Amino acid sequence: MRTLLLLIFIIYTQVTFALSSPIKPGAEQTSLYLPLLQGKKVGLFVNHSSLVGHVQLVDFLRMHGINITKIFVPEHGLRGKAGDGDKIKNSIDPKTGISIISLYGKKVKPTAKDLKNIDILVFDIQDVGVRFYTYISSLQRLMEAAVDNNKPLIILDRPNPNGFYVDGPVMDTKFKSFTGLQPIPIVHGMTVGEYAKMLVGEQWLAVTPKSKANKLQLTVIPNVNYTHKSLYEPPVRPSPNLPTIESIYWYPSIGLLEGTIVSVGRGTDKPFQQFGHPKLTTSFTFIPRSREGARHPLYENKTCHGWNLAGTKTEILKKLNGKLQIKYLIQAYQSYRNKKEFFPNEHDKGYPRNIMAQIKAGMSEQEIRASWEPKLSEFKKIRQRYLLYPDF
Repeated sequence: MRTLLLLIFIIYTQVTFALSSPIKPGAEQTSLYLPLLQGKKVGLFVNHSSLVGHVQLVDFLRMHGINITKIFVPEHGLRGKAGDGDKIKNSIDPKTGISIISLYGKKVKPTAKDLKNIDILVFDIQDVGVRFYTYISSLQRLMEAAVDNNKPLIILDRPNPNGFYVDGPVMDTKFKSFTGLQPIPIVHGMTVGEYAKMLVGEQWLAVTPKSKANKLQLTVIPNVNYTHKSLYEPPVRPSPNLPTIESIYWYPSIGLLEGTIVSVGRGTDKPFQQFGHPKLTTSFTFIPRSREGARHPLYENKTCHGWNLAGTKTEILKKLNGKLQIKYLIQAYQSYRNKKEFFPNEHDKGYPRNIMAQIKAGMSEQEIRASWEPKLSEFKKIRQRYLLYPDF
């Protein structure tokens, strides 16, 4: 009896410890990557989310004597304050004197000249697991440059706050753009480390020959205590208009409205938790205002009528139900009188054209979902080959 009670106690203790153990991103596994950087000239791809505890990775590495020769930055810049689509200029970091090279805008990939005084590259960015969120496109271009210039790459992995489901149409690569480079669904359910392994394994990198990708010296420093069942909340906002976990949860679904005439709440305190238009007639209203990260938002200073999706994390997760919610896009389209105006940028390669065409054709939500299923199921099988963490 004592043996049985002891066994139960041990199992209970282990389960309790596992449940209470905090998730730690790869950047905090310092013993795994600091020795790889000692004595090397290091190029970093980072932004404000690149933290070791509460210390920015640039500062942390310099404190440990690491020689950082160049910093590369994605959309929103090093400090994460530039607005959506704002072009980031090259500059010098005033704090460290290190050159900062923007890889968002006309230039999206480091050149051989940029990498000349670099021995090894490090990527550390908080992603949110959505195809049209541009950080994974930046990762791909960095990987291609690493392959072409024979530079080792270390990825400090971070948990995916939307990593607990996979859903949406798989992109047709004939419509590829920087908001979607690969045949993956809108919600892919992978960390950047897992996604990088997929880019190599599926030979999706734009290098010649394709097999050249296998020569990439890729090291992924994993998260600790993370699984794809985890509900992870980033300690800082990944970008200006994803200020809370609630906005992050809604982003894949409400982000679909950005290819329409509808405001998604940029310029308010709840972006991606509300959406609307001045010409709609619903009772809920909001007014977009110019602010940091959302300068001159759509319908600035105008009253928008629409829908309010704000709520607690539990309420939002229940509404999502582990799926990409397209019903709001359909509702907005059906509520707007002039259907010809609704998709003003219908020739934009980055917008999911299949969804747009299906909505215009009057297909139901169920019919649209059914059309995704064959390619979505195929992607899920591919995804399984590259997972580093237990799945949901």
